[in-house]
Amino acid sequence: MITLPQLHSDLLHGVENLRLHKLRTLLTMLGMIFGVAAVVSMLSIGAGAQQQMMAFIEQLGVRNLIVEAREAATYEDLQKVRKMSPGLTFRDWRIIKANTNGIVESAPRKRFTPTKLLPKPQRDMPVVYGVEPNYIRIAGLQVVAGRWFDEEENDHAAPVCVLGDAARGGLYGNQEALGRYVKVNEQWFHIIGVAAPQLTMQGSASALPTQDLNNLLYVPLYAALDRLEDTRSDLKDEIDGIYLQMLPSVDILSTAEVVRGILNNTHGGATDFSVVAPAELLAEQQRTQRIFEVVMVAIASISLLVGGIGIMNIMLAGILERTREIGVRRAVGARRVDIVRQFLIEATLISIVGGLMGIVFGFGMSRVIALLAGWSTIVTLSSILLAFLVSVTVGLTFGTYPAVKAARLDPAEAIRYE
Repeated sequence: MITLPQLHSDLLHGVENLRLHKLRTLLTMLGMIFGVAAVVSMLSIGAGAQQQMMAFIEQLGVRNLIVEAREAATYEDLQKVRKMSPGLTFRDWRIIKANTNGIVESAPRKRFTPTKLLPKPQRDMPVVYGVEPNYIRIAGLQVVAGRWFDEEENDHAAPVCVLGDAARGGLYGNQEALGRYVKVNEQWFHIIGVAAPQLTMQGSASALPTQDLNNLLYVPLYAALDRLEDTRSDLKDEIDGIYLQMLPSVDILSTAEVVRGILNNTHGGATDFSVVAPAELLAEQQRTQRIFEVVMVAIASISLLVGGIGIMNIMLAGILERTREIGVRRAVGARRVDIVRQFLIEATLISIVGGLMGIVFGFGMSRVIALLAGWSTIVTLSSILLAFLVSVTVGLTFGTYPAVKAARLDPAEAIRYE
C-alpha cells in the first residue's frame, strides 16, 4: 500500500520533471486547455439560452393558454380561408369561456400597426395592443409609472394608453412620458402609465408571432376597435388573440386540446389559429436543452480526446528519454507499480493543471461571446465539474498505456540504453 510520504515524494518528482520540460508540458496541456474551455463556454451558452427561455415562458404564465390568429401569407390565401372560417371572433371567446372549465381570467386582444405616430418614433414603429383591463393580471405586467386603465375607461372607449418601455424610449427618449399625448394615426391618446421592461424571444423559439413586447402601446380594447379599426377590409379577424388564465388544478395540456377542438369546430377545420400552452413550451424546451447539451459536450469532447492523445504521445516520447532513469529505479528496488504510479501522477498533473487553465479560459471565452454576440451566457458549477472530471479522466486513461509500457521495461536493458 502506498504511504503518504511515498505519494508526496512522487508528486514532487513529477512536478520537477514537468518543470524541466516547460515548453513540452505546455504544448501537451494545450489540448486539455482548449477542450475544457470549449466544454465550459458551450455549456455556458446553452445555460444562458435556457435561463432566458425559461424566464420568458414564466413571463407568459405556465397557467395560461394563448390563442393566436394565424395570418394568411397572401390576400388570395386569406380569401380562401374566409370561405371556411370567419377568423378569430368575440363569439369564439364567449364559446371558449362557456365550454371550458377552470378559467380564472380571460381577455381578447386586437393588435394594430399604426401607419404614423406623433411624436415620430426614433426606432421601430410601436404596435398597438387593444386589451381589456384584466390583461395586466393575465400577462403579469407591472406598471412602473402612472397607472393601468380601468373598466370604465374600457367601456367608454377612453383615449388613454400605457407605453411599453421601448416605446417610451423610442418616442420620448430620456424625457418624461407620463401625462403627455401621442397621436396614433388620426387619434390622440393620453399617456397614463409606463410598463416595466419584459423579456422578448423570437417567434421561432416561442411558437408565438415575433414581437418586441417592450415596443407596445396598450390601449383599452374598445378604444382600439372604435378609434383605430380599419374598416376597409371585412376579411380581417375580429380579434387576433385570446388570453386564458387557468386554475392551478387544471391540466393545461388537456385544456389546450379542448380549446383546439372548439376552434376547429367553429372555424370549419381551417388552420387559421394556433393555441400556445407555455407549459407545453416549457416541457419542449427542457427536452431540446438536454439534446443540445449532449451534442455540445460531444463536440467539445473531441478537443479533450485530441488532448488525451497528445498526453499519450508526449509520455511515450518521454519514456525513451527516461529509459535509463527507469532502469536505475528498477535496479535499486522500485517495483513496476511504482513506475506506473509515477507516470500516472505526471499525466494527472498535466490534466489537472490543463483543466484548471481551461476553466479560466472557458470562463473568459463565455464573457467574450456574451459581449460580442450579445448572447446571455452562464457558467454553471455543473459545467465546470463536468469539464474538469472529463479532463482528469482523459489524462488518466491516455496516461495508463505509457505508464504500463514504462513499467515493463527490462531493468538491465534500460540501464544500458543510450
